[in-house]
Amino acid sequence: MCGGQGTRLDADVEKPLLPVCGEPMIDHVVDGLHESSVDEVHAVVSPHAPATAAHVRDQLGLAVIEGTGDGYVADLGAATDRVGEPVLTVAADLPLLAGDPLDRVLAAHDDQSLTVVVPAALKRRLGCSVAGDGRWEYAGVNVVTDTVSDAQFPSYDVRMAVNVNRLVDAEVATDLLCPDQDGDDRGP
Repeated sequence: MCGGQGTRLDADVEKPLLPVCGEPMIDHVVDGLHESSVDEVHAVVSPHAPATAAHVRDQLGLAVIEGTGDGYVADLGAATDRVGEPVLTVAADLPLLAGDPLDRVLAAHDDQSLTVVVPAALKRRLGCSVAGDGRWEYAGVNVVTDTVSDAQFPSYDVRMAVNVNRLVDAEVATDLLCPDQDGDDRGP
């Protein structure tokens, strides 16, 4: 899912293209997907992110699904219409993502929809922004099936906890992903 406007990020680049460790954030996410047992990777884009659409198509060679840009649910509908269900959805703002936590989610979904959540306390400890004042935060990873469910999969994995919604989150991601590089070469 890489078609959002990224309004909280306040950057001069489309959110999925924000550099983390010198590479667009979406590249790291796609690497994590390729490490997993996922069969096919598609990029759901929107009119809000034309440079991202070109990048994932031309640089990463992904099949592109054009969403409407009317929000996550509408773009998710475009994706499921195209590829069917079940489908694993992953936000383009998870640059630490890796195959093994994704495979744990896939193994746990048990033919029902599943939303991955991470402890807000973990995000705070890492120095990441949090969206609310609750105990759990959405990770941006979901399994969507035709069985409606409010099942949640709690993850304590740091790689699921670092969503880049603000520049401070990009700094945390960069520090964790590239701890040995000096600040000038890492990205934001």
